[in-house]
Amino acid sequence: MRDWRWLPLVVGSVGGLALLVNRSLTTSLTPAQTRADALGILLSAVLILTGLLWQQIQPKPAEAVELVGVNGFEMPADLPTCIQQELAWLSHTLLTTTPTKTVVVYWDGQTYLRRGILGPQAQVQPGPILQRVLAQQKPVYLVDLQLYPGRVEFAYLPPNTQAVIVQPMAGRGVLVVGANWPRCYTQQEESWIAALADKLAVVLATQGVRS
Repeated sequence: MRDWRWLPLVVGSVGGLALLVNRSLTTSLTPAQTRADALGILLSAVLILTGLLWQQIQPKPAEAVELVGVNGFEMPADLPTCIQQELAWLSHTLLTTTPTKTVVVYWDGQTYLRRGILGPQAQVQPGPILQRVLAQQKPVYLVDLQLYPGRVEFAYLPPNTQAVIVQPMAGRGVLVVGANWPRCYTQQEESWIAALADKLAVVLATQGVRS
């Protein structure tokens, strides 16, 4: 229940108000009552401050969405069998061991794989983000894709994809994974995705490219 985060704020406010009402209705104060009122006001202030802090450091968790698109598995039929098998294994691993809902592999200027929930565009058209990843060989993690104006370049992903990782592969391609809720990938999962991308790059480079 998310409303429990309001409990310190409510209790502190009610307690402080009760102390003020009690003080206003008291005609004569004893030293003991004065000390009790001071302690009560201090406790109420602490509770109110705690409630306000909880609203800042414990924001409402992001919720998963239903990605718009059809579930599919696409790769060129003329790829060598060993590469098809590697792509199938890698995409299955990502879809079953991470929050990933859609996987795209782009290599040597061609789209080698789309699997999971598919976007409306069948082929990858490299935009500024993908080009930067290729040039700098550093991954990009867009924790909340809907906040980035550059999301328009990801037309090959479902339009309401929430989080995206673009992982470079040996300077010749990228592995793109998308999820259905923001900020869902942990550091461990990011490392796992990077390791899988490196493995795939070795296979693609050593087993030959399409003719």
